[in-house]
Amino acid sequence: MSFLSFLLGEKKKSATVAKERLQIILAHERAGRTVGPDYLPALQRELVEVISKYVSISPQDIKVHLERQDNLEVLEVKIELPDLAR
Repeated sequence: MSFLSFLLGEKKKSATVAKERLQIILAHERAGRTVGPDYLPALQRELVEVISKYVSISPQDIKVHLERQDNLEVLEVKIELPDLAR
């Protein structure tokens, strides 16, 4: 390693960069499979708390659903608000 490459940093080969990126992606996918959607009930409770500051709703008025489609995760949140007739 020359002094100049030490100061400027060595440029990594594209194969090394691709390998590191693949390892990160695989680790993320493995973690996603083992963890699961444990945060959904907490998310639903927090949504009820926040929305309740502005509108009177019950926990049954909010539905939170996580769906996996191939390599894509879709978070669906349905909120039924009361009819505020004026």
